[in-house]
Amino acid sequence: MFQQIQRRTPLGWLQLSHNKNRLLVALAGIAFADVLIFMQLGFQNALYDSNTRLNRTFLGDIILISPQSRNMQNLATFSRRRLLQAADVPGVKSAEGVYIGTITWKNPQTRSKTTVQAIGFNPEQPALDIPEVNSQLDKIKLPDTFVFDRTARGEYQQVFQQIDAGKAVTTEVDKRTITIGGLFKLGASFGADGTLISSDENFLRLFPRRQAGSISLGLVNIQPGYDAQQVAASLKAYLKSEDVKVLTRAEYIKMEEDYWKTESPIGFIFGLGVSMGFIVGVIIVYQVLSTDVNAHIKEYATFKAMGYGNSYLLGVVFEEAIILASLGFIPGFIVPLGLYQLAANATNLPIYMTAVRAILVLLLTFIMCAISGTIATQKLQSADPADMF
Repeated sequence: MFQQIQRRTPLGWLQLSHNKNRLLVALAGIAFADVLIFMQLGFQNALYDSNTRLNRTFLGDIILISPQSRNMQNLATFSRRRLLQAADVPGVKSAEGVYIGTITWKNPQTRSKTTVQAIGFNPEQPALDIPEVNSQLDKIKLPDTFVFDRTARGEYQQVFQQIDAGKAVTTEVDKRTITIGGLFKLGASFGADGTLISSDENFLRLFPRRQAGSISLGLVNIQPGYDAQQVAASLKAYLKSEDVKVLTRAEYIKMEEDYWKTESPIGFIFGLGVSMGFIVGVIIVYQVLSTDVNAHIKEYATFKAMGYGNSYLLGVVFEEAIILASLGFIPGFIVPLGLYQLAANATNLPIYMTAVRAILVLLLTFIMCAISGTIATQKLQSADPADMF
């Protein structure tokens, strides 16, 4: 079989390479479609990653939220007494409250206003799996002192340099002066440009209308040897309340991701962009292959008159499709690498190439070219050799 393949004339490649200008145009079109798909998938992945990153840092086996909460930027509150009730359930080790809110503050460097997310919790009980925050719990105990995300979106280089040098930086939030006493790394998201973290007391000073008994999240940790699913079921049965929803940590992260996938318009737009890129690729490859078939219609007629069947002719066109897919994918893969880096630097979002995404787009490229090849050969399969001359 291998000898037959070696002796086989690469008719598909010969036909494509005969007109080099048309080949280059075809490869450019496929590369463009691949770049479009790569960028949409990259933005989509950045959307999910950036908006679930904070969710993944909470130190809780079970999360309590309000049923009215939609996502991290739209959290409703519920009564803190639910935490006291939760502590009575067998298997519960601790239950701590977290305050979360969105505020507008003045960038300490540019003095322009931007939106950041503020988080407050009891510094005696760490609530986040962020070592840089947990090493600065003594700082956030000080009045009006916060730690800020050094990977926030915006111009903060001078501010970061001052803080790294041991100097405190002050700014204003709703006419209240606060101090930035330290830094940590988390990252911006589509919902907020950065994150401020401090004690629950400092948080409530920023939100004077917020009642101390109204919390955004409840972090429930279970005792060793207990199963999170079973304890969560016990909590649901025990609380029997319409103002609190019980989720395992995995369910809480999935809830956030599902919001951006199904309820947020931006998630739909990115998904539509991937579909449009695929359709554009199909159309481009079809036009190339259809033009090639029409240009060599007499040669194909000769093959049919000589006894070659439709399967052979289809194989030639598929050979062309595979060649186009393989060669077009190379620039279609290389260009997004630079664009990902450019977008990541400009937005501070987690936009990067993954092996899974590269394989997925390669498969989509082959499928795209296979569909185009199948459509392009319809005329050959139904035509009579005598009618082609």
